[in-house]
Amino acid sequence: MNGAIGLIGACAAILTLSACGGDGGDSRRAADAPVIRIDGSSTVFPIAEAVAEEFQLEQRGAVRVTVGLSGTGGGFKKLCRGDADVANASRPILAAEMEVCRAAGVKFLELPVAFDAITVAVNQQNDWVTSLNIEDLKKMWEPAAQGVIKRWSQVRAEWPDEPLMLFGPGADSGTFDYFTEAVVGEAKSSRGDYTASEDDNVLVQGVEHNKNALGYFGFAYYVSHQQRMRAAPIASGAGAPVAPSLETVMDGSYQPLSRPLFIYVSAAAAERPEVRSFIEFYLTEGPALAEEVGFVALPQQASRMALRHFQEGRLGTVFNGHPEVGVTIEDLLEREAAL
Repeated sequence: MNGAIGLIGACAAILTLSACGGDGGDSRRAADAPVIRIDGSSTVFPIAEAVAEEFQLEQRGAVRVTVGLSGTGGGFKKLCRGDADVANASRPILAAEMEVCRAAGVKFLELPVAFDAITVAVNQQNDWVTSLNIEDLKKMWEPAAQGVIKRWSQVRAEWPDEPLMLFGPGADSGTFDYFTEAVVGEAKSSRGDYTASEDDNVLVQGVEHNKNALGYFGFAYYVSHQQRMRAAPIASGAGAPVAPSLETVMDGSYQPLSRPLFIYVSAAAAERPEVRSFIEFYLTEGPALAEEVGFVALPQQASRMALRHFQEGRLGTVFNGHPEVGVTIEDLLEREAAL
């Protein structure tokens, strides 16, 4: 792949071959080419970026793909008002978002593309956090912590009396929704006095540059910066702490912070030949590219099912518009097979 990881941040607002690579001839042809518009999750962005780059190279300027970064909620808003052909999503679509699409006459196809591990990271100089449990995280992030839990020693007495500096996704982020559901027990229930951004690169930099920082973001962003931060193993219930990794996501032991990732395709856009070609390319080549940029690739069986569902035009969602925590690869396979 042609340096997809290196392009994270360099093209974080929007990706086109003419802006981020390609020769002049291809760029001139691309100026008049049909455009596929993708927007949404910053977590899914590295996968979409890699697939868009490879697809455009294969098309040699015949199709342009733009990749925006507005958060999962922002992507669904654009999909439902017709401003995006594809929405990247780090959680399933919610009932309220489904209703907005329905009212606008927008139908969609839900396609899983990878699995992720939400990673809780601390600065390399942090020598006191060896692991965290869900209770620790709730104490830091619940709404009642706002203006109250401001020092590490308030979380655990044995930790130093140092400022607690928190970095996390903004309210339009699917990662924010999933994390708050998993940790606090209610989606979007969070303290507000932390450094928030829809761009995971901003969160990564915050953790890297502050000894007392803690942040959470997609695993791919941790992988590409792991020399400058540490991932905290997470204990759920009475279980032993488990570190995020490709293996612990695959075997289902990294819970409750592993989750499936999706693209949602406008049914109207899917009628266009260039969009059909792109999605078929995505579902065929995407697993290898997802793994290359730090995600857990879907098993071949799941990718084949997603491709078949797309080609058959299977509309809607297998999640019924409700937030869910703890969906494993096996769970997802069973749901997709039941369609």
